[in-house]
Amino acid sequence: MSDTTALNALNALLARSAALHGMLSEFLGLTPSVVGSRSRVSRVMCGISYEHAESVKILTASGNFTSSAGLLRLQYEASVRAFWVAYAASNGFVDKLAASLSVETERKASKLPMLGEMLEQLESLAPKEAVGMLNDFREHQWKPLNSFVHGGLHAIHRHGKGYPVVLLLQVVRSSNGLLMMTAMLLVILHGGGDQRGRMAAIQQEFADCLPPSGLASG
Repeated sequence: MSDTTALNALNALLARSAALHGMLSEFLGLTPSVVGSRSRVSRVMCGISYEHAESVKILTASGNFTSSAGLLRLQYEASVRAFWVAYAASNGFVDKLAASLSVETERKASKLPMLGEMLEQLESLAPKEAVGMLNDFREHQWKPLNSFVHGGLHAIHRHGKGYPVVLLLQVVRSSNGLLMMTAMLLVILHGGGDQRGRMAAIQQEFADCLPPSGLASG
């Protein structure tokens, strides 16, 4: 693939991703079917994941590829926590996350389970498809993304020698996949209703900018 062809492919994917993000942003306005701290905190985490998703694409478009890869991990963590709060967190943990910010509440909230524990707790409680994809992401992308966050070998090698376009395309598609999952959670929190079936239609329309495995149903 020539440099020009590679750049065109990346720009095309970024344009399609912007369109996808714009469509999925509508789900941020959905009201939850059950009002309370759990749904509120989960929806806030969804909003954080959305913000990270947008920033991944902005950083990629501006050529800040190392920062973009590192931010993908933050997007993933926000998505996992959104699902965990919605399905598996105890009322005590939800209360800690919903509390007003202070030195004391910050200390209490810092004692939440690690990411791996959250995923284990989700196994029997959240939709199997979502849990499977969150686990698959962690298995295949967690270690290299940690390297980008902490200035490890992946970050040094790629930043020093350049990023192959196939890796950049993968980062953007992975970000889009997580965005789809987060939107799916917003629809679930809403209770489905008139939104039922929209995720599958959107997935089909934007299959070209999603991971090969696809994502949403319902």
